[in-house]
Amino acid sequence: METVTPETLARAAELIRAGGIVAFPTETVYGLGANALDEEAVRRVFEAKGRPSTSPLIVHVESVEMARGLVRDWPPSAEALARQYWPGPLTLVLEKQPHVPGIVTAGLPTVGLRMPAHPLALSLIRAAGVPIAAPSANRFAKLSPTTARHVRDALGGRVDLILDGGPTEVGIESTVLSLAASPPRLLRPGRVTQTDIEAVIGSIEIAGRIENGDNDGHPSPGLHPKHYSPATPLVLVDGGPLPAGRGVYLYRERHAQAARCVAMPTDAGAYAAVLYETLHREDAAGWDWIAVERPPEGPEWAGVTDRLTRAESKRSGSGDKS
Repeated sequence: METVTPETLARAAELIRAGGIVAFPTETVYGLGANALDEEAVRRVFEAKGRPSTSPLIVHVESVEMARGLVRDWPPSAEALARQYWPGPLTLVLEKQPHVPGIVTAGLPTVGLRMPAHPLALSLIRAAGVPIAAPSANRFAKLSPTTARHVRDALGGRVDLILDGGPTEVGIESTVLSLAASPPRLLRPGRVTQTDIEAVIGSIEIAGRIENGDNDGHPSPGLHPKHYSPATPLVLVDGGPLPAGRGVYLYRERHAQAARCVAMPTDAGAYAAVLYETLHREDAAGWDWIAVERPPEGPEWAGVTDRLTRAESKRSGSGDKS
């Protein structure tokens, strides 16, 4: 885990070009990156995470020009959304070019592309000179990392280099929108909301959940029923009784009796920014359970609700980010 200097960045870029894997910060969460055009390097990412081949990776680019070189077509909707939200936490799914390896896309003909809004991430892609495929830098299905320490604790020696860029800003994974579907389909909610997208390109669809037992490639990362989970059992509550035993209660408005109560932000963006850090901290505290007051309805809360719903212990299955 290293603070970044020009020398460290150059070494990280060389590792990427040589087939290594490097953890680096984005504005959403830390990513575990490899050369997106190197099939064996990408395979190392899957092995390090214990990630199933059905979950595709998001390819990070440093420019629209790099993105256009990876897809068959760059429609006006992609141009409009990139102009509005890139760099930023929005992934666009489009038909891929043949030279993008199938392992990156879970064998599907589409690829998810994003330009991250973090100066270190962009500098790494530019220095490496290749697009970087990067899911979240954690073990599959576990809490996503928002600090370099989270990466070190989760992956340790499985990573060639961890670049420490401080805490991430957005705190949850990017919104994923498929422009390969007609009409466009929101596959994973995030900071860029349905309302935001529709203000640019018009009406979109909301994808349903993928059920357990689906062995085909998923159109987006983060779609497994069980995902983003602390080791401590997590439950969502609606103001009713808390579980038996000693636990921590994360609340926005409704206080309840628990061994520890943590006040969470009432603004959706501020809540998302601290969610994983809070869950990492409380997960390490040895509680019997973590109870979370269910977020309110509305597109601005959809990303937070999605992450917490998939993290609930009562759900069955297994899953992961990016």
